[in-house]
Amino acid sequence: MPQTIITLSTRGQGLYEFTEQAAQFVRTTAAGGEGLLTVFVRHTSCSLLIQENADPDVKTDLNAFFRRLVPPSSDPAMHWIVHTTEGPDDMPAHIKAALTQVSIGIPVMNGRLALGTWQGLYLFEHRDRPHRREIVLHLSA
Repeated sequence: MPQTIITLSTRGQGLYEFTEQAAQFVRTTAAGGEGLLTVFVRHTSCSLLIQENADPDVKTDLNAFFRRLVPPSSDPAMHWIVHTTEGPDDMPAHIKAALTQVSIGIPVMNGRLALGTWQGLYLFEHRDRPHRREIVLHLSA
């Protein structure tokens, strides 16, 4: 069963699309067949999303929502947070990752990802500073 690792460089919090890299992996390994692509991110302070990729306002609104839902630990509303040694964005990043997902399964049909017309695959970075994130792709036939 084929697998590979995609490395994405982030520039801080936000959504980073990697649909084309995943689609290319499937095209070169599925040989027109069916299967399941498992996508897994190897970190605890970012996550994965399948989300609309047509209107950039969707990314803007998702980022704003999660910042309001889980502000930095320096925010007075977050005074209860204990884990602060890695900065005010670290524990909130873990919370955001726990609220989303670190693994996604996508059906493969006729050698292509079975995503909808406006769906894209995203790494959702929850930390403020740049990171190099590893995403494992595994194709099961």
